[in-house]
Amino acid sequence: MRILGIDPGLATVGYGVIDSVRGRMKAVDYGVIETPAGLTLPVRLEEIYQGMKELLAAFSPHAVAFEELFFYNNVTTAIAVGQARGVLLLAAQEAGLPLYEFTPMQVKQATVGYGHSEKRQVQKMVQILLNLPGLPKPDDAADALGIAITCAGAMGPMIDEQYGIR
Repeated sequence: MRILGIDPGLATVGYGVIDSVRGRMKAVDYGVIETPAGLTLPVRLEEIYQGMKELLAAFSPHAVAFEELFFYNNVTTAIAVGQARGVLLLAAQEAGLPLYEFTPMQVKQATVGYGHSEKRQVQKMVQILLNLPGLPKPDDAADALGIAITCAGAMGPMIDEQYGIR
């Protein structure tokens, strides 16, 4: 089963692709979709949308997992990130894939075993769980891998069965 994890953002969208078979996970690829601050919001959203479509075409995931938005102090930032998340969800929905959402606390619980763990602890566990040579960088990509790992643990058996993966 292949899972695409997405950490939504406007300037930087983290993505992480993992393969998971019977609880064994392997990183396939990870990185970011970046949009320059000087572009208008509609242009940035289009770039995020196109970038997501390219990821879906390149990796053919069985499922897509998103981090749910959490409270932002800056309302303007929250609205922009919400719009970026919307175009990411739209691209995945258009691909006809199962979509899953996890809170930051669920990701921390699934990777570290403690819902209030620190970002560095999550990165280290992502490295260990995926047998990576170093901490995954940048942070947004590490977060996306954590989201994919969370999905594999929470939804993996069901997705495996749905696709006839043994």
